[in-house]
Amino acid sequence: MIQSPERSLAVPPDGFIRADDVLEGRLSPAEARALDLRHGNEELLHGLDLLGLAGPFFRAGPWELEDERGVRRINACGYAALPFGEMPPVLTEFMTRFLAHNRAMSLPQQSSSPWRAALQTNLVRLLARELPSHADSQVFFCSSGTEAIEGAMKFAKAWRPKARHFISFASGYHGKTYGSLSLTPNPEYQDLFSPLVPGALTSPYGDLEALQKLVRRVGPDSVIAVVVEPIQGEGGVNIPGRGFLRGLGEFCRQHGIVVIADEIQTGLGRTGHWFESAAQGLDPDIVTLAKPLGGGLVAVGATIVRAPMYKRMLGGLSSKRHSNTFGGGALAMAVGLRSLEYLIERDLPTRSRLLGEQGLGQLRALAGRFPGLFQEVRGQGLLLAMQFRPIVGLPLPGALREIVYEGTAILALRELHRAGVMANLSLSSKRVVRLSPALDMPPSIFNEMMDRVERFAQINPTSRHLLTNTPPAITARLAAFAASKPKKRTPSDG
Repeated sequence: MIQSPERSLAVPPDGFIRADDVLEGRLSPAEARALDLRHGNEELLHGLDLLGLAGPFFRAGPWELEDERGVRRINACGYAALPFGEMPPVLTEFMTRFLAHNRAMSLPQQSSSPWRAALQTNLVRLLARELPSHADSQVFFCSSGTEAIEGAMKFAKAWRPKARHFISFASGYHGKTYGSLSLTPNPEYQDLFSPLVPGALTSPYGDLEALQKLVRRVGPDSVIAVVVEPIQGEGGVNIPGRGFLRGLGEFCRQHGIVVIADEIQTGLGRTGHWFESAAQGLDPDIVTLAKPLGGGLVAVGATIVRAPMYKRMLGGLSSKRHSNTFGGGALAMAVGLRSLEYLIERDLPTRSRLLGEQGLGQLRALAGRFPGLFQEVRGQGLLLAMQFRPIVGLPLPGALREIVYEGTAILALRELHRAGVMANLSLSSKRVVRLSPALDMPPSIFNEMMDRVERFAQINPTSRHLLTNTPPAITARLAAFAASKPKKRTPSDG
């Protein structure tokens, strides 16, 4: 672990670091890393530091990042929240104009706002273009995806106040605040915080018959809502079978059950469609959005709700029943408006679909050439997943197996990093590493990224090589780190 920097930090005598020191690079990468370890999430950063992935990293252009040694890597991480890459000029230039000329109120909580009005209007019109039943829907803005889910849960509960159950799906991920965590069936994240929101139930993803049986068992009148990702992102890019979402929607409509589509990762072009739920035949009552809406620069979340449901919770003198201090702020709305505009101008969903088809085809070819490394590859649009064979092939019991699975993805992440590609782990699927590059990444850089993934596979032709190509000292330190942590692990996809 990085040693304490107490005597080496070049900070002013009063101990406070100036903003200009950071902006002008006077706080060195080593100093930043050490301070982050000391005062931030030390365990996370320590694990990343063992792998050589702790950074900090710096923008070398919209699609590349540079480490402190000047090594550049193509950025395919960001958990789908960087639709145009790092600090894209289309947004930074607009923000410069906004800061120079905007006169609208910054946090208009008790007044109308031109920026909020414009973004609300455009989101509803975009959704209604795909799903006409949403032509009069209304929008509640917040600052993150998990807040958008929390709002959706409250809108649904207000609509069905006598019901008590929310149903979500195995391997799903909806966030880590209290309500959304209740819908994220992952013991590793839930175990310290029970009891969570009562009445949360889990059904197998993609299995319509199992969902119907569960609803009939508890009684349709007792179910508030079904919450579903049209494609599970953190679950490892799980794509449901044809007809699942359409059938889910029809079944819930028959029984008056609210349907919440979590489009936080899939919405606004990532999967090659504006709204993946609509593309699969689902007409949800509530749609949640976040990640790409902020363009990778600001935090924006949105909950789009059918008008009667919206008014049931926020009607009349109860219009402050749900509120958010920073949701709808002028800067966030302005960036969201320009981000959405750019997505439309460039037709980035279509671009994502075409690049994704190319990338998935290349990954499938690699999986055919290196069956000892890849167990499966899958994806849609620019949400691509590589599931690796475990680094230890012997059958292992429970928690040890899960640690090995997790170690497989972590070492694959390290090897991809060494090959020049920055990728994402999957929070609910141990052996899956994902690529979520910018939707406007130039073809030449996208091709180079896929070439580097191929080089990664050539250097690691089997999953065992992920282990043998890791220096023994690093392996030993990682093993000690894993052994020191709680043994509870979420059962994964095996």
